[in-house]
Amino acid sequence: MNLDRVIAVRNKKTIYRDGDRCIKVFSEDYSKADVLNEALNQARIEETGLNIPAVLEVTMVDGKWAIVSEYIKGKTLAQMMQEEPAKKDEYLEMLVDIQLQVQSKTCPMLGKLKDKMNRKISMSELDATTRYELHTRLEGMPKHKKVCHGDFNPSNVIITEDGTAYILDWAHATQGNASADAARTYLLFWLNGDIDGAKKYLDLFCKKSDTAKQYVQKWMPIVAASQSVKGNEKEREFLLSWVNVVDYE
Repeated sequence: MNLDRVIAVRNKKTIYRDGDRCIKVFSEDYSKADVLNEALNQARIEETGLNIPAVLEVTMVDGKWAIVSEYIKGKTLAQMMQEEPAKKDEYLEMLVDIQLQVQSKTCPMLGKLKDKMNRKISMSELDATTRYELHTRLEGMPKHKKVCHGDFNPSNVIITEDGTAYILDWAHATQGNASADAARTYLLFWLNGDIDGAKKYLDLFCKKSDTAKQYVQKWMPIVAASQSVKGNEKEREFLLSWVNVVDYE
């Protein structure tokens, strides 16, 4: 296994390319259960027929867990947006179409979005009254069984030379309500400082999925609270500022 070529560095993981294989190596203190769960999620999503890199093996590299998948050659939508700003609206539309394709699938063996969010809200730094309010709001939201990516953003979509889209990074995949996943994508645009992109994304998602914008917005405090348990201090502050947002534009 050749680990000379680093293609990405993320929090507690480094991704290498070795020929037609992609090796994601996790840090030594990364949870073994989380690594195995990510590989299992990816294998389950493969069975839905979506275009994703196939899992080839789960192994250990110098005492660290690693997931080996197919290497997909192409450019991420994030790269394409950066290189061709004039085409950003077109790429945003592509992003939403791909997300709707993901959400058109079901995968009964995936963990449930509501269960995961309830756990995360319980782990958050929020006071008991706010946590209770969020748990109650979450419980009142309609139950769906759609595939939700959990971290759907332009850097997790690769477009190959022939125009085929592949979706990467299934660590956070669950089954649940598609609007919660849209709220997550909206907040990711904000976290990235692209507020204009966030607004355009939400408009497109609501139009193409025939969803009321207010419905997606109802999810935002819940999603922000559940996401606030990970990430750095700055991200946490930003997400927690959304938890108490009652009035939206």
